[in-house]
Amino acid sequence: MARDLKFTRNIGIAAHIDAGKTTTTERILYYTGVSHKIGEVHDGAATTCTWKFPTENGQPTNETNGYHFNIIDTPGHVDFTVEVNRSLRVLDGLVFLFSAVDGVEPQSETNWRLADNYKVPRIGFVNKMDRQGSNFLGVCQQVKDMLKSNAVPIVLNIGDEADFKGVIDLVKNRAIVWHDETQGSTFDIVDIPEDMKEEARKYRALLIEEVATYDENLLEKFMEDEDSITEDEVHAALRAAVMDMAIIPMVCGSAFKNKGVQFLLDAVCRYLPSPTDKEGIVGVYHDT
Repeated sequence: MARDLKFTRNIGIAAHIDAGKTTTTERILYYTGVSHKIGEVHDGAATTCTWKFPTENGQPTNETNGYHFNIIDTPGHVDFTVEVNRSLRVLDGLVFLFSAVDGVEPQSETNWRLADNYKVPRIGFVNKMDRQGSNFLGVCQQVKDMLKSNAVPIVLNIGDEADFKGVIDLVKNRAIVWHDETQGSTFDIVDIPEDMKEEARKYRALLIEEVATYDENLLEKFMEDEDSITEDEVHAALRAAVMDMAIIPMVCGSAFKNKGVQFLLDAVCRYLPSPTDKEGIVGVYHDT
């Protein structure tokens, strides 16, 4: 049976060197069942894998064949700009990694501009949240200021550095805490911690305002009662805004500590385009 292309994602993973791209790629392969033990991948990869989405408590809730990912690993080093160029031309969407400690680096800027040139929709993944000096919201602000892009957090981190243990999902308005003993492949859904409720309310309101500003139909609802906007409406508006490059959803995690990669995969399925969403590449036949 032919696979429905709307369940395919041709994505790249781009990052500055040392942002944790190798580990993140390796964890994606681990969670999607391509490599069966957690180790390290040291080569640039072009890999195919399948992700069952959506997930609840780490278990797939849908009985479909899942989403089919073709992952193109893009070089991070400044010497490989030509290769990054080549990669970006064939991608439908991009996961852009940042270090939670180092933020936007010079090579991040180069690769970001290339992705802008090719109009590649993207999601930001702020990695290394377990490291000393990690600052998720600080990196989001850097993406806004330095890359002139509308970075919108769709999660908040629960704890940081050694205490990083989960995220608040601002769309669903609930918290996820990962289990260390299952290498992050299962998690608990919990109430938002009491000491974070005010911050979560603030950032959820900002997220809803951004999608409502993008989608005129939601703007009316937002003006009347922002709580009347449903989760599905937020997802749909976010997806449209991502494809239009009007919003860059920002998520966070620690690939090394097995936290946040599954949430990232779900976000790729939700918000990045399938091949059917992208315009065809126009070729020129030189003989005519």
